[in-house]
Formats: sequence, C-alpha cells, structure tokens
Amino acid sequence: MSDVPAARPIRLGPRSVAALVLVSVVGLIAIGWPLFADADSALTDHAADAPWFFALLLPLLIAVVVATIADCGMDAKAVAMLGVLAAVGAALRPLGAGTAGLEPMFFLMVLSGRVLGPGFGFVLGSVTMFASALLTGGVGPWMPTQMLAMGWFAMGAGLLPGPGRGPGRAGGRGELLMLAAYGFVAAFAYGTVTNLYGWVTVGGMGQGISFQPGAPVRENLVRFLAYVLATSLGWDLGRAVLTVVLTLTVGGALLRALRRATRRANFEAQVTFEAPERAPAGEAPHRTHVTYDQG
Repeated sequence: MSDVPAARPIRLGPRSVAALVLVSVVGLIAIGWPLFADADSALTDHAADAPWFFALLLPLLIAVVVATIADCGMDAKAVAMLGVLAAVGAALRPLGAGTAGLEPMFFLMVLSGRVLGPGFGFVLGSVTMFASALLTGGVGPWMPTQMLAMGWFAMGAGLLPGPGRGPGRAGGRGELLMLAAYGFVAAFAYGTVTNLYGWVTVGGMGQGISFQPGAPVRENLVRFLAYVLATSLGWDLGRAVLTVVLTLTVGGALLRALRRATRRANFEAQVTFEAPERAPAGEAPHRTHVTYDQG
C-alpha cells in the first residue's frame, strides 16, 4: 500500500523570493521612471537609451531568478515541464495574433501558475514570452517588458488564496470562477504595463494623449488613460474575455491534467521504503510500505 502525495506547487526559498522582488522592483523602475523625472533631468535627456539598457539588464536579472529557483527545487523534471508548457504557450500565442487581442496563451499561464506556484509561474511566463518572440519575430527593445509583465501575470495566479490543489478539489466551480476573475483583471493589467512602456518611449502621438516629460504625474496619467482608451482597450478586452471563456470551459480538465502530471513528477519528494513486517506462519507476507517525504 502507498501514500500518494497530493499535487503541490514548487517551493520558493528566501533567495528565490529576494531575486523575484529584485527583478520586479528593477522592472517597475525601468518602466515607470519617466513619469517622475523632471523635464530637464539627465534621465529625460537620455530617455532614448533606456529601452536598450533595460533590454540588456532584465534578461540578466531573469537569469539570476531562474538559477536561484533551480537551487530551491526546480529539478530536471520541473525543467522538463517548464519546457513543455513554454513551448505550448509560445505555439498558442500566434493563433490569435492580429485578431482583436485574442491570445489563448493567457489562460494556460493562469492555470499553470495556479498549480505550480508563483516562482514557477514567473519563470514560465517570462520564458514563454521569450520563446514566442523568437517564434513570431517579435524581438525588440519592448520584449523584456513583455517578459516581465507575463511573468507577473502567471506569478499572480500562484499567489491566489485557497487550497484548491488537492486531487478532490481540482477544477471546482469556485476555483474556476476565481481564476476566471483573476484572468479578466490581470489581462487588463498586462496590457497596462506594456502600454505604459510604449507610451513613454514612442513619440509622435496625438497632442492630447502624448507623454509629456516633466509634466505632473496626475496630468500624464490622464493622458495615459486617454491613450489606452484610444489605442488598446479593444485588444485588452478581447484578451480578457477569451481568458474567461477558456478558463470556464476547458479550465477544469486542464487543471486536473496539470495536477496529475505534477503528482506523477512528484517534485522534491523523497521516496522511503520500509521493510515489511514478518508475517506469521501460514499467512501471506505483508507488502512493502512506501512513503513520500516532501519536507
């Protein structure tokens, strides 16, 4: 007889948490600093250099995150699952490219982050966006921002409350509704982050929606809201609605499949065999007892 462990997310150690916080803080500063810079500051004078500096710095920070998480439990089985999910996500993204923001990869990121945890979700989101950029030819100074935003998107699903990870609770109606609601809101948040990057670095827009270096933050935020409404609201809405529809229709089956694969991979588990007790004369010998220690 065996005690089979339930699916559980990959744990994060203190160094992994510190690395995730570091890359997130640096990313937020790199994306949003123009809002707070004076018009005559040296930062504003070199605003054109920021995307390339960001493009060089962020992949290095993500590499640190990957290495740190690997030190805390992402073994060969976890890396293999990461590769498979990233490949599937990268293949899903082009299916809706150019069609009202319909990108089916987002619901996969939500479910994967939910099952495998925030650290795995962050790495998966970043790697998937990187692979997708290579697949579709979307490599450019904007790519690190997309990698970071997708990492946050998948990481947030792993931070959602509630147990919902045991085999009996997988894909329950309540959990699916929570994931659908998160996917809807987070789809707009992803669009906001990527829009903010483009808004502060791309000039030549209409007078009422252009970013004005050195202007009060409140005034620029009003301009940014007008920019979002005029350029990307339809894309963000399409992405959000499709994420909700896919989560509610096929999310339950995919959650169960992911949890089944996680249990079989049994990340971080140590198997211990206990010697069988000696059976009395005339009785069949007892079976070997197997236990799984997940620390």
